Amino acid sequence: MDKLEYKGTWNEAKGRMKKSYASLTDDDLTYTEGQEEQMLGKIQQKLGKTRDEVVKMIKSI
Repeated sequence: MDKLEYKGTWNEAKGRMKKSYASLTDDDLTYTEGQEEQMLGKIQQKLGKTRDEVVKMIKSI
């Protein structure tokens, strides 16, 4: 799986994800460079989705 590129648009994407998935919190969506896997794991647990599903979801936003 290729590495996700968030950069400057992450705050916008985070807002859209929180709107679409109300169970996600700011803590779940906190992006820290080098900690992508930890963030993806939190989202997976909250939504009950696979890593690939979460990555597709993020890329589609």
